[in-house]
Amino acid sequence: MKIKIVNISSNPLPAYETSHSAGLDLRAFLDTPVTLKSLERALVPTGLFIELPEGYEAQVRPRSGLAVKSGVTVLNTPGTIDADYRGEIKIILINLSADEFVIQNGDRIAQMIIASHEKADWTEVAELEQTERGSGGFGHTGTI
Repeated sequence: MKIKIVNISSNPLPAYETSHSAGLDLRAFLDTPVTLKSLERALVPTGLFIELPEGYEAQVRPRSGLAVKSGVTVLNTPGTIDADYRGEIKIILINLSADEFVIQNGDRIAQMIIASHEKADWTEVAELEQTERGSGGFGHTGTI
């Protein structure tokens, strides 16, 4: 799939790091480093603008290595970039560790998945069909 992209940063375009990767790595676009203190969050620019085709979204997700090694993750995850959005892609990062974390220009801070989606066409009814599960949720089948 071809997707139009504008890159005003000096960083490379988002890329799949391996041949079977689902996510494209997104990099920070910063003039100066940003320090996240414990439990602090920041909106980090990428310098990227995209034009998705109708029927597609871009999902912004955390990078597992950044989360496990540094305790830094993405808030509002997965974040959705709609096909009609033309603004800069920015990432909401939060530091969940006890230590400060410094974000440098070019650091891989999140990943982006391109996914198709369907549009819902609601049919309002008085009741729904019954299933064996019914309204059971939130661990109703046990703790393990």
